[in-house]
Amino acid sequence: MHTESESTMNTQTAYKPIISLENVSIRYRVPREKVVSIKEFAIRWLQRRLEYIDFWALNGVGFEVHRAEAFGIVGRNGAGKSTLLKVVARVLYPTIGRILVCGKVAPLLELGAGFHPELSGRENIFLYGTLLGYTHQEMDRCFDEIVAFAELSNFIDAPLRTYSTGMVARLGFSVATAHFADVLLVDEVLSVGDTAFQRKCIDRIEAFRQKGTTVLFVSHSMKKIKSLCQRAVWLSEGVIKAIGPAEAVADQYLAASNQPPVG
Repeated sequence: MHTESESTMNTQTAYKPIISLENVSIRYRVPREKVVSIKEFAIRWLQRRLEYIDFWALNGVGFEVHRAEAFGIVGRNGAGKSTLLKVVARVLYPTIGRILVCGKVAPLLELGAGFHPELSGRENIFLYGTLLGYTHQEMDRCFDEIVAFAELSNFIDAPLRTYSTGMVARLGFSVATAHFADVLLVDEVLSVGDTAFQRKCIDRIEAFRQKGTTVLFVSHSMKKIKSLCQRAVWLSEGVIKAIGPAEAVADQYLAASNQPPVG
């Protein structure tokens, strides 16, 4: 029998955000003039002739995402979408502000970014798994499942350089989602591969969400944003233009871009 205090604690846990961004800003310092060599850079640095322009990839971004929520991120190229995911993945750290993420994060940002073209698919599975923080034993236990999901059993011992772009993406997605994660970061990876495999990816993401995984989903497809996400945020030049129900945000973005609405 649960006491009143236990029930209150469970309710607070359920509504506690798993991702919280507070006034997050990311600044890049871009040289005002192009420097063509390390030698020229060193000379200008010694002469104190290097001038920089501050570029704010994110500027004052703040919102919360809850457990098991699918949260979309929309905006044009250069709006700050991928930068935002990298902050959540702890690849980048805020120049200003604070971010809190509870639990293990599985980033599907650039599938295959940790692969080596001269190694076989088999070897790359263990390499990529290590980069994601898993032991050799953990990867060995799910190896067969990874290969089966990626549909690469006939090519798994071939060098990765012989794989097509779609095959590399399939292998990367399969490795990155081989283990349960509290937060799944998805950056346009569902645009690679055939329709049948995209459906498999969506089904796996949905299965993760049913188990409590929170999904941050970046896409230029407003149809996917509407169908997969409950809420969304629209970024423009590093700032939030709108945040709310996914359908409403997607329609606002399409209207501002002079694009017809999608169902």
